Amino acid sequence: MTPIAKRRLQNFRANKRGYWSLWIFLVLFVLSLFAELIANDKPILVSYDGELYAPILVSYPETVFGGFLETETEYKDPEVQEMIREKGWMIWPLVPFSYDTFNYELTEPAPSAPNGVNWLGTDDQGRDVAARMIYGFRISVLFGLALTFFSSIVGVAAGAVQGYFGGLTDLLFQRFMEIWGGLPVLFLLIILASVVEPNFWWLLGLMLMFSWMSLVGVVRAEFLRARNFTFVQAARALGVSNTVIMFKHILPNAMVATLTFLPFILNGSITTLTALDFLGFGLPAGSASLGELLNQGKSNLHAPWLGLTAFFVLATMLSLLIFIGEAVRDAFDPRKTFR
Repeated sequence: MTPIAKRRLQNFRANKRGYWSLWIFLVLFVLSLFAELIANDKPILVSYDGELYAPILVSYPETVFGGFLETETEYKDPEVQEMIREKGWMIWPLVPFSYDTFNYELTEPAPSAPNGVNWLGTDDQGRDVAARMIYGFRISVLFGLALTFFSSIVGVAAGAVQGYFGGLTDLLFQRFMEIWGGLPVLFLLIILASVVEPNFWWLLGLMLMFSWMSLVGVVRAEFLRARNFTFVQAARALGVSNTVIMFKHILPNAMVATLTFLPFILNGSITTLTALDFLGFGLPAGSASLGELLNQGKSNLHAPWLGLTAFFVLATMLSLLIFIGEAVRDAFDPRKTFR
């Protein structure tokens, strides 16, 4: 590890709030990746008549467990549970509901208050809020990471071309960005999302059309500054191609400023997806969504657990990302020295 990398790592660790926020966020994110093992309406493992089965991975007909139906086993059916217990056992997830599971055994009208079965209550359709929270957290973070990754690639490439070549290329690109950036992004996303049937990839593509501009200015400034440096002129004199100079010699210098913006871009991506889901133009109906949970909280003020759950999840997630971004910014700040 180079001395610069060591100094950056030490500065990052010195920011205790950001350092521990990174670990907390990673633990929560990794746990959400295994949401099927935490919240599911199917057992993790079933032992029946000496054989082991994994219902969360494979669909088994009811005939496998002594039933007479050829359809997939309904493991929450009391008769099925009794048949399995006669010759074996089941291991259930911590939350015995998936994000789209309806609880037909509610003792009060939905949305029902938190109890021993539904720890965070149910929504207005009788679905478990805890399960929807776990799956919604996962899809929000995955969407934000995907959008941040692709928008960073497009934004860095656009800023590199604009800053390196300058002149007419820079002038035309700046005028295009002024027009493109002046468009009402949220309204256009709502219109486009109402024309096509929204899904994860459609929303990712639509939001990518506008989110790439956030990094262009930073990368452009770095390339405008570095394109006349001595090592760049020497590389040109040796016949090195423009592509190699841009992405091998200048880009590493621009990545310092770029990396400090990534956590904040991730924050904005998650917030935009939540806003679209809240307005009803986001993920398909029935998907696990924090924005849809917020909308239910607005529509059901007599069920405060809906809005409070979504609020605390979003507030915690976005705060952790902001703290991580501050620590990354301190790590790459050349004015800060580790003491």
